[in-house]
Amino acid sequence: MPDDVAAARAAAEEESAFSHPPVDPDTTAAYGDHPDQVIDFYAPRAERGPGGPAPLVVVLHGGAWRAPYDRRHVSPFAAFLAGRGFGVALVEYRRGAEGDAALAGRWPDTFDDVAAALDALPGLARQALPQTDPRRTVVTGHSAGGHLALWAAARHVLPAGAPWRLDGPPQLRGVVALAPIADFAVAEKLDVCGNAALQLLGGNELFAERQPYADPALLLPTGIATTLVQGRADLDVPQAVAEAYADAAAKAGEVVGLTLLEDVGHFPLIDPLADACAVVAEEIAQLAW
Repeated sequence: MPDDVAAARAAAEEESAFSHPPVDPDTTAAYGDHPDQVIDFYAPRAERGPGGPAPLVVVLHGGAWRAPYDRRHVSPFAAFLAGRGFGVALVEYRRGAEGDAALAGRWPDTFDDVAAALDALPGLARQALPQTDPRRTVVTGHSAGGHLALWAAARHVLPAGAPWRLDGPPQLRGVVALAPIADFAVAEKLDVCGNAALQLLGGNELFAERQPYADPALLLPTGIATTLVQGRADLDVPQAVAEAYADAAAKAGEVVGLTLLEDVGHFPLIDPLADACAVVAEEIAQLAW
């Protein structure tokens, strides 16, 4: 496909994904004192699966870990999942660098927040969504949020002494990472999202030092069921990034699912009007039930 045609299609996909008005949650709970340390909860709107309490899906939004992109842009996706019978917990976290919101992420705040949110989630969900079963929790995330979803499932294999390390595997049914920034070395070679991963870790001087604590491709095997969903036509986070993570998992002795969607770019995965979004919901259901 010519570059101009591919770019036009990608722009149309992004416009469609961002055309939906934000959907207010049923309730919001704080997991910390900072204004960004909140979780929006969406109650299941349908009954699916074999019956019993609904699974709980944790959604970590993307936006290259940059401050202008908050959770509201994926609230239609969260509501879509609720309509498919899932309880949904949409997590906000601190983004952007202190003094420069255009930079990607905050170290260590972004990771502090994701760890704290996941640790607080079972208790908060029991209050906010009593009709869900926290034992059926699946974490999903898009783009930079896909990275955070993979990282959240790998906290038990973080280097010794890492402040976010867990003593054992998190209680998750699995992870469905959507076009994730899953391999930082490959992402940097491809300049994914304008060197976002490099910025997240503090720049060239700190990248190598911090990479073992943050790069999902270095945190394997996890023993957690993991599926990546990736559009072959993704210009923002190319297919090569997901493939590099899957290859790293295989070398570590772990099988990771990789669902590649033809003629799909970056944003249809979270666009309720796109067929790709229905595929995502089915991938989540396979792990949740």
